[in-house]
Formats: sequence, C-alpha cells, structure tokens
Amino acid sequence: MNQSVLFLEGQTIQTLPCLCSLKKKGYETHIFCKHISYAYYSRFVDKKRITVDCQFNPEQYKDDLIAYLKEYKIDLIIPMNDEVSPFASKYKKEINEFSNLLLPDLDIFLQGFDKNELMKVCKKIEAPHPATADLDKSSLDEAAEYVGFPSIIKPNYTSGGRGMKVVNSLQELRQLAPSIIEEFGKAHLQRFITTTGGRQFKVQIFTDNDTINISTVMEKTRFYPLNGGSSCCNITIENNELIAICTKVLAYIGWVGFADFDLIQDPVDGLYKIMEINPRIPACIRTSFVSGVDFAEIIADYTLTGKVKKYKYQPGKTLRYFGLDLLWLLKSKQSFFKKIAWFNLFGRGIYYQDASFIDPVPFFSGTLQNIKKMLNPEFKKAKQGLI
Repeated sequence: MNQSVLFLEGQTIQTLPCLCSLKKKGYETHIFCKHISYAYYSRFVDKKRITVDCQFNPEQYKDDLIAYLKEYKIDLIIPMNDEVSPFASKYKKEINEFSNLLLPDLDIFLQGFDKNELMKVCKKIEAPHPATADLDKSSLDEAAEYVGFPSIIKPNYTSGGRGMKVVNSLQELRQLAPSIIEEFGKAHLQRFITTTGGRQFKVQIFTDNDTINISTVMEKTRFYPLNGGSSCCNITIENNELIAICTKVLAYIGWVGFADFDLIQDPVDGLYKIMEINPRIPACIRTSFVSGVDFAEIIADYTLTGKVKKYKYQPGKTLRYFGLDLLWLLKSKQSFFKKIAWFNLFGRGIYYQDASFIDPVPFFSGTLQNIKKMLNPEFKKAKQGLI
C-alpha cells in the first residue's frame, strides 16, 4: 500500500512542486484548503477538502483534522504556510498520535517565527541583524533612540510585508505605532535597510543539527510591491557565508527540520543581515527543486525514516512568478532598456513558480484567486506598508 501525505493549507503555490515530487514517488496526496487557489486543481492531487480557517477556528480545524486522519490513515503531514504552521506546532503532540509531523516544539518554533524574538537571538549570539527594539515594552522614545531613523515598524507575526510601515521621525512613529499594534498585535521597531543598492537573499536549510545540513541559496532579483514585497524573480547561487550565518542561528535555538531565511546585504556596511525565518516551505521553493534539491522528499524521508539521501546542488536556475513579475514590469520605473531582460521568457534554466506545462490548470485557478485578493481593499491596505 502506498504511503500518503496531507498538505495543510495545501492550496498554496508552494504546494505545487511538493505535490508533483511526492506523487511521482508513489505517495497518495491529500490537501486541506481554506479556499480554491493554485494547488486545488493540480493533477497531482488525489483527495482534497475545503476546511475552516485555522486562524479563526483552531479548535474546529483540529477536530476536523483528527477526524480526517482517523478516516484516511495519513502517514505524513506537511504544513504549507505561516497561518497553519504555528497551529501545527502547538498541536503537534495530538497530531502525531495519528500521523507523522516534523516541526519544532512550540517554544523553539516561536523563537524563529516571532520576528522580534529572532532578532533577540541574533543579538545574543552576535549573528548580523538590523538594530531592533520592542514597541510593547520599551517606550517609543527609547526605541527610536536605540534604532534610529529611517526605521520600520514590524508586527512580530506577519508575512509578505503586512502591517509594516517605514517611519522617518519620532513624530511619525508616535502617530503610526499605536494603530499598527492595535490591528496586528505586538510589534517592534527595526532599522530600515534600503533595498536600493542592497541585495536580498533567501536561504533554505534542512538540518538535524548533527549529521544533516542540506541547503540552497537564492538571490531575489525582483520583487513586488517594489518597496519590499514578495519576490517575483529569483536565481539560485552559491554563498557559504549566508549558509554559515543561518546554520548558527538554527543550531543555537535547537531547530530540527526545514527553515527558510530572508536576508539583506546592508549597502551601508556591506554585511549580510538576517531579517526573518519562515518556518515553512516558501512560495519560491521550486527554485531549489530545479536546482537539484528536493526538500519535499527530504522532509518525507527524514520524518518517516530518519534518513535522507545525498543531493547535488546545481545553482544558476531562475524562477519567475509570472503574475507578480508582470506587475513589476508595469510598475517599475526603470528605463525600457533596463527592462529588456524581462522579455527573456523562455530558455535554458528559466522556470515559473505559478505555471508548468505538466500541470497547467493551477496557473488559472491561482491567478483568479490573486485577482480577487488584489481587489480586496483590506488586502491592499495590509500589503502597502513599505510605501
């Protein structure tokens, strides 16, 4: 009998390469979705179910999940976004009575997921990071004095730039901080590192802090919104310094499993600085897959057997998110001649995170869902923070 895998919040774009990988390796594939989006119509899905929102109905979500696990005897569970990953960590013990879930315990998980706590860890172990101060414990004046300006107000728990706002003075900080904290919860003030002249990176690592440390590195070459949104064009590279910085953090907090880091090279001092950990598979993960490192297989093999095979990392692969990349083209103020490279749509080493010839339907279902989100005033408000 084939082994089975359930992806939580499996409608997401990052689920697509994971589905393809594990389906081809013989897994029966299941997805829990809170709405219809990219992976819902993937040809690699065997069973799918629309669920309640785990953020707003966690107890109902847990009851539905346990009932599903009892019904289908799922071997492996993989959470796919920032909404369900903390839920899965919190209820890991109950979930693992019926299946197999690889996530750090909640106290370790939150040291990476909470952006403010992560900065405290970096400060303690002298890992490079932007100057950061609490906004819920320190006074605004004290935070501003330590961090300086320009700075950015960041909710402790956020993704994709939601709730973030650049401030250039103490007056702006006093004006904006209370409303951001009221809407998004606890927040911190962080020295703003401009993307002008500064390079941005992502590092993916799977580790057991002992014998296993598998990693890939990608540089963000374009992102949307232009002022610091989600990456829409990445290229895999080699950079051992970035890997060493991130591995040091994971080892200190005792992280076992997969983690995704965001880093920026500060144009002022040239240092690579950790910005956040995404404790789940990122939207751009297909870049790693096409570069020879199959993190879905790694997670599955380690969770179920405790072992992983060797992979040959082959950097130099480009991954584009066509929908966002098109918006970048339309909104970017770069000259036409600097934009010419954008029109190199196909070729050796160019792939798409939202489109695939072997699984074409998700592009249309996901794009439609994205259009609906873009037309939602609340979503646009949450995403405009860096403007």
